[in-house]
Amino acid sequence: MSEERFLEGRTAWVTGGASGMGRASAIRLAKVGANVAIGSLVGSQRSVVIRDQNVHTPDDSRLIETKKEIESHGVRALAMPLDVCSEESVRTSYSAILSAFGHVDILINAAGTSARKLITDHPDEIWHRMIDTNLSGPFRTIRLCFPGMVERGCGRIVNFASTAANVGYVRHSAYCASKAGLLGLTRCVALEGAAHGVSCNAINPGFVATDSNYSASKQEIEIAGLDISVEEYRAGIAATLPQKRFLQPSEVAALVVFLCRDEAFGISAEDITMAMGSLW
Repeated sequence: MSEERFLEGRTAWVTGGASGMGRASAIRLAKVGANVAIGSLVGSQRSVVIRDQNVHTPDDSRLIETKKEIESHGVRALAMPLDVCSEESVRTSYSAILSAFGHVDILINAAGTSARKLITDHPDEIWHRMIDTNLSGPFRTIRLCFPGMVERGCGRIVNFASTAANVGYVRHSAYCASKAGLLGLTRCVALEGAAHGVSCNAINPGFVATDSNYSASKQEIEIAGLDISVEEYRAGIAATLPQKRFLQPSEVAALVVFLCRDEAFGISAEDITMAMGSLW
């Protein structure tokens, strides 16, 4: 196993793997030798998206395109529609991964959603969907993958939280609560895996240039009633950030891959902020 292909022989499962940070992570893991299974809520599943929920559902073709790009790095790939809010969908995907690869060594929980509602005008349906996607979704995938990791004495779990896990913000109560809960889950899983070669960490990205973040900007413009283009609005946000820019998904993916190294096992139960010096 070469330094450049240090994950050869290992299998990664990436939720939200057809777009954004999940897709970038899946491709980066493939570059260093891992076989990669991706799952994503896609266009054919848009009926499960509820009103006022901000979630990017790429076209089904993006699953296939991402699978091909993963395979272009000389590894095996699997791509499936996935709804992390559905126990049946999660179990079906996990069973398919075991059939194809035999095990899961690396779990990247990148699937997520957001919404913007004042607490006094917050529908139960939106609240429950945020918690179900951002917190219960990772719980479902971890619960399935964790026993095998412990049995083999090796595992890496990376949860995508957010700066919102540590910072409150108006209209983001459900999102902040779900991401803060994910940090608690991360720490508990890390402690349960510590003696068995399994680490678990959370990454708290700030503003990242993803399709999901772009659609969130559109939602914010509509709520504020602004007469401004999305590009102008986002340029205004970038101007307020310390580095005057949005993070690129590839930057977050580089950290994901680092946390999967054998040498990074000592990093566990951490929530690592990657926000260019910004609090939010």
